[in-house]
Amino acid sequence: MNNMHVSKLKGQSSFELLITVSFGLIILLPIVVLAFVQISSSNSSLSSAESQAATSKLASIATTVGSEGFPAKQLVLVQVPPGVQGIYVGTLSNGVGHEVVFVISTSAGSSYITSYTPINISGYLEGIENPGTYLVNISAQNACPTNSNIPCVYIQESS
Repeated sequence: MNNMHVSKLKGQSSFELLITVSFGLIILLPIVVLAFVQISSSNSSLSSAESQAATSKLASIATTVGSEGFPAKQLVLVQVPPGVQGIYVGTLSNGVGHEVVFVISTSAGSSYITSYTPINISGYLEGIENPGTYLVNISAQNACPTNSNIPCVYIQESS
């Protein structure tokens, strides 16, 4: 009878431990989910901030090169953050315009990060989609490659 009593106590303590661990997991689960949501939000914010820095850098250098006129050109390193779906220069169809636009994916959908430049710009950066550092060629043109009737600053990935 003594062995049966000891066996019963072991079973009871195992059951109590199981209940205690279950309550601990029930309490920790919402905290872990909240932490993952917060991390996702901060990654999105970081990607937006890095995209804004890259668009501002490209627009600023394009303005400088454009003010110098043809044949001015400059090579610049651009850091592309994770989550970039596309990069457009000039307009969203890569025509002649005044904006550099990074389209990034966020938890709320696509977000457009834009920088304005007072000069006509055009270009092709659609090949840059993966995160990393890229060498970009910014050059003043007498006749824009996308519209030969007007001068512009053309921005393209350096080959």
